[in-house]
Amino acid sequence: MPRFDHHVFACTNERAAADPKGSCARRGSAALHQHMKERCHALGLKGRVRVNTAGCLDACAYGPTFVVYGAKDPPDGVWYTLRTIADVDLVIDQHLVGGTIGEHLLLKVAPAKQP
Repeated sequence: MPRFDHHVFACTNERAAADPKGSCARRGSAALHQHMKERCHALGLKGRVRVNTAGCLDACAYGPTFVVYGAKDPPDGVWYTLRTIADVDLVIDQHLVGGTIGEHLLLKVAPAKQP
């Protein structure tokens, strides 16, 4: 039995300012992660949803990148690009609470596959 219904990882990787890929941290992922944690707590989701930071998810070029893993996800692992507080709220309301994937916020390019 899984410990949480959903486990969310927010990339907070920070690359040098000159790096052509950019980084999720430089695009505001820390503030978006903090908002998600606080809102999930306020909604009483503690114990059902765990929101963590992650190092590089190898998708910073598309970030801020969040990935949701959970016992109830129809594919196991849903990758999102979340740019605003409104995007975060939509994922919370629609995916974490409602069980529906926010299609328009999905990461547009698949993360790199490891050899």
